[in-house]
Amino acid sequence: MNKTGSAENTAAAAQRQSEDVLLNGRMARIKQKIVVLSGKGGVGKSTVSANLAVALSQAGNTVGLMDVDVHGPSIPRLMGLTGKTVDMNEGAMLPVTWSDTLKVMSLGFLLEDKYAATIWRGPAKAGLIRQFLQDVEWGDLDYLVVDCPPGTGDEPLSVMQLLGADAMAVIVTSPQAVAIDDVRRSVGFCTTLGNPMLGLVENMSGFTCPTCSTVSEVFGSGGGETLAQDAGIPFLGRIPLAQEVMASGEAGSSLAALPKEHPVAQAFDHIVERIRLYSAGLASQNRRP
Repeated sequence: MNKTGSAENTAAAAQRQSEDVLLNGRMARIKQKIVVLSGKGGVGKSTVSANLAVALSQAGNTVGLMDVDVHGPSIPRLMGLTGKTVDMNEGAMLPVTWSDTLKVMSLGFLLEDKYAATIWRGPAKAGLIRQFLQDVEWGDLDYLVVDCPPGTGDEPLSVMQLLGADAMAVIVTSPQAVAIDDVRRSVGFCTTLGNPMLGLVENMSGFTCPTCSTVSEVFGSGGGETLAQDAGIPFLGRIPLAQEVMASGEAGSSLAALPKEHPVAQAFDHIVERIRLYSAGLASQNRRP
C-alpha cells in the first residue's frame, strides 16, 4: 500500500472513531430503548409505536419516536406532523416536536416529494439509521421508541446493532396463522442477536359492533398469546379492532385522547403499564455490575 492509501485509511479510521464517540455519547443520554418489530406487514405496528410513545410521554416521561421505515414512513401522518421539516443546530438535526416531552424523527420529514419512491439498497438504509441516532439532537430521554418496517432485514438489524445489547423489543402481531408464522421469525431474530424481548402484542384482536355490541373474531383470536407462550416471552395484551383506531390514524390524533372507558384505551393502558414495568426491570438488570 502506498503512502497516500495509508493516509486515507488512517483519516477514515479517525473519522469513524469520531463518529462512534458522538453516537455513543448520544445513546448514553437515553435511558431505555424500545424497538417495535413485526415479521409481518399490516399488523398495526406503526400505530402501536406511535401510541406507545404518546402514552409514555403523557405519563411524564421524555420520549423520542424514531421512524426507520425507509420505503413507507407513516409516523408523520399518524402523529399529525405531515409537512413538517427538520431544522439544524450547529450541524445537528433537531427532531420535530410533537409536545414538550415527545420528539419525532422520520425520513418523511426530509423528502421534498412525500410521494416519491425511496429506492435504496442496504448500505444507504444503514447510513440513514446511523445518522438518525448519531446526528439527531435527541437530548436526555427516558425512552426512545423505534418503529421498524416489517421483516428481519437491513433496518431492524442496523437498529439493533447500533443501539446495542440493551435495546429491548416489542413484537406486534395480528391473530391469524399467516401473521403468526412470519412474526415467529422476529422472535428468532431477537434471540439470535441476543436482545431482550419485552413481550408480544396481539393487535386487531376482535371487533365489537358499534350497533349491537356483538364481538366478532375477524382475524381469529389467541394466536399471539400462544406464540408468546411458545417463545417464553411475556404476552403484553390484546388490542381490539375499532373504527376509532382508523379514524385517529387518518386524522393524525392519538388514541390517548379516547375516553378511558373505551376498550382500545383500556387495552393500551394495560399494555403500556406492562411495558414500563418490564423495561424498568430489564434496564435494572443491565445496570448491574
